Amino acid sequence: MRQIIYDIIKQSDSNDGSGRIYDIFICIVASISIIPLMFKREFEIFGLMDTVTVYILFADYVFRWMTYDMKIKKGNKSFLIYPFMPYSILDLVSLLPSLGLVNQSFRVLRMLRIFKILRYSKSFNYILHAFEKERNTLYSVLILALGYIFVSALVMFSYEPDTFSDFFAALYWATTALTTVGYGDVYPKTDIGRLISMISSLFGIAVIALPAGIITASFVDEINAEKEAAAEAEKDSSKIDRIIEKRMEADKDEQ
Repeated sequence: MRQIIYDIIKQSDSNDGSGRIYDIFICIVASISIIPLMFKREFEIFGLMDTVTVYILFADYVFRWMTYDMKIKKGNKSFLIYPFMPYSILDLVSLLPSLGLVNQSFRVLRMLRIFKILRYSKSFNYILHAFEKERNTLYSVLILALGYIFVSALVMFSYEPDTFSDFFAALYWATTALTTVGYGDVYPKTDIGRLISMISSLFGIAVIALPAGIITASFVDEINAEKEAAAEAEKDSSKIDRIIEKRMEADKDEQ
């Protein structure tokens, strides 16, 4: 029974009929479950939608838990590992408001169910792999950006204390300047302050471009790697077919 459940719920390819149908079904259920968050008013139908979808998603969580040992092949230890996996944590946390285990003020946690849909996206998995592969470089860029935000906020707060109510307001301005957003609600009024703002905006373009370029390059590498793996698998399959054909021809000749 567990083997049948695992064969259905595991992430399937396009050739697996029942698995593919289940994947699409779960994606539809997860999408429906977040529709009530798009409305300010509470309609009666939303309560029914939430009840039905949360039970289906909770059943999916249980099914994945009870068959996780078949995926990672670590025996009973697998059942202890599963609740601490990133996707498992997101799935459980997203269900808590509907299960009544947390206050309804945290109903926004239901938005985490979107990751249930993204799990089946190859492009999203490529991006996750790209982040994982380049995590050290991205950490360096993040530290550089945070350091520059702190320094520029400190400099601006020192030169224009009347412009900012407190240091956090200066940090807010430095962040918007670095990301080149600049809402205009807080802005420098002295020439030195404007010069710092110009430098911060120019530096922000470089800082934002760095991770974008790194992730894009790694994303392309992931796609090319999968294409190469598919090509190799096709070659191996062709070799096996040719070997089988030769053996069949040899058997016919012997007969």
